[in-house]
Amino acid sequence: MPPGAPTPLARGCLKWTWTPVEPLNARSMLDAATSAAAKPADQPFVERRRRLSPAALDVVNQKVARAYSPIVIAGFVRVADFALLSLVGIALYVGYVMPLSGFSWVYPAEVIAVSIAAVICFQAADIYQVQLFRGQLRQMTRMISSWSFVFLLFIGISFFAKYGSEISRLWLAAFYFLGLAALLAERLVLRSLVRGWARQGRLDRRTIIVGADSNGEQLVEALKAQEDSDIHVLGVFDDRNDSRALDTCAGARKLGKVDDIVEFARRTRVDLVLFALPISAETRILEMLKKLWVLPVDIRLSAHTNKLRFRPRSYSYLGEVPTLDVFEAPITDWDLVMKWLFDRVVGSLALLVALPVMGLVALAVKLDSPGPALFRQKRFGFNNERIDVYKFRSMYHHQADPTASKVVTKNDPRVTRVGRFIRKTSLDELPQLFNVVFSGNLSLVGPRPHAVQGKLQSRLFDEAVDGYFARHRVKPGITGWAQINGWRGEIDNEEKIQKRVEFDLYYIENWSVLFDLYILLKTPISLLTKNENAY
Repeated sequence: MPPGAPTPLARGCLKWTWTPVEPLNARSMLDAATSAAAKPADQPFVERRRRLSPAALDVVNQKVARAYSPIVIAGFVRVADFALLSLVGIALYVGYVMPLSGFSWVYPAEVIAVSIAAVICFQAADIYQVQLFRGQLRQMTRMISSWSFVFLLFIGISFFAKYGSEISRLWLAAFYFLGLAALLAERLVLRSLVRGWARQGRLDRRTIIVGADSNGEQLVEALKAQEDSDIHVLGVFDDRNDSRALDTCAGARKLGKVDDIVEFARRTRVDLVLFALPISAETRILEMLKKLWVLPVDIRLSAHTNKLRFRPRSYSYLGEVPTLDVFEAPITDWDLVMKWLFDRVVGSLALLVALPVMGLVALAVKLDSPGPALFRQKRFGFNNERIDVYKFRSMYHHQADPTASKVVTKNDPRVTRVGRFIRKTSLDELPQLFNVVFSGNLSLVGPRPHAVQGKLQSRLFDEAVDGYFARHRVKPGITGWAQINGWRGEIDNEEKIQKRVEFDLYYIENWSVLFDLYILLKTPISLLTKNENAY
């Protein structure tokens, strides 16, 4: 057990416990290779899906674009500003100054210094906000004044340092005016892009309100009254059916009960769950949070009607509406970018290295028993979506089990001779590198994707472990923290599935790129030393 044993702990003050090689054609090649295996063995399975109200279905059936992170957008704009100003300044130096006076490191150094100072000054002027990118007048005036301040500062430093005579006045004036023109042109392009993304809903924070009473109505009104707000209220949810529960709150329709939120959030994009209940309703809030914490969304308590006031730093704000953070969606913004780059770069290198081994394994599978080399199985992906995961076929073709309705046991007669070896060594998992590099529905490291009909005896995994679906708040992986700690292979008792979930939750709460790298490097050692449960 690692230090700080994993527990289901909310990010806040709430806590509870539960009972224990043509790469462009790779996808088409995989589909062709697995189609023969899938047809005779595929069996329909019945999904347990909660029935939603007609109002909720209206929202679910709307086409929703993938969200863009405002934090990441602002970061890229900072980089673009620095690169653009550096390019203008150095181009002017190369085109005008260098032919007259020869090469010198002074000018490039000054260009870099001015560009860095400009980005810092723009940040101080607070113009790196997505809401501000949508406008025109405010960001332009702030940018002109900030850019002018940077040049005045540079001229003042040059004067007092007594090296102003060494700088070309024509170059300096051209750098100011052309740099400003480049920045204004960039902002016009950015304004067009941001407005287009806003129309597509990519910048909206799709929000649902819990509490369809007067508090909920006040909250919706406060959110809608704010200008340039990115909050898009989808509707309200409330368990009550008496007169206290309103059918609409300030125009937002009641979409269902709290129990419906999990199913609703898995069928459409939800970014934020906001409780309009007073903090005094602690017991009721806790009961609801126990149901909702499994979702990969931010969960907050609105404090707009609470008479009890905390220190200002205790709050986070949605515009001017104060809220208290309870849960945060894991691996977002720049963390998500870093993980995406890690998967694509390291995954591509791993795929290139593994291709010869995969060729040998495919040949061995084909020679050992009739049928295709690859096998496609339905498994749980991010936020419980169903994904196709590729594996080398380890069972006899006519006994394949795409839904894993029957657990593979020791000396299982369905497993071929080659299948036993590749399952023991996890070589059967290598085709999942195609999922990482091409499909993007798997990560290199993460909770292992379980089959949709995976069972402990006669119970599905989510019935055996409370909070099981919380492990799907991040993208599943080829290897994971649970696997390198020995929790892999057959699940024949409650402890094994509980330990997997505990270690997966620990990974989610403590994720970092270095943690991913550590797990990846530890995986080969774990496969050799902790494979007693892999059959």
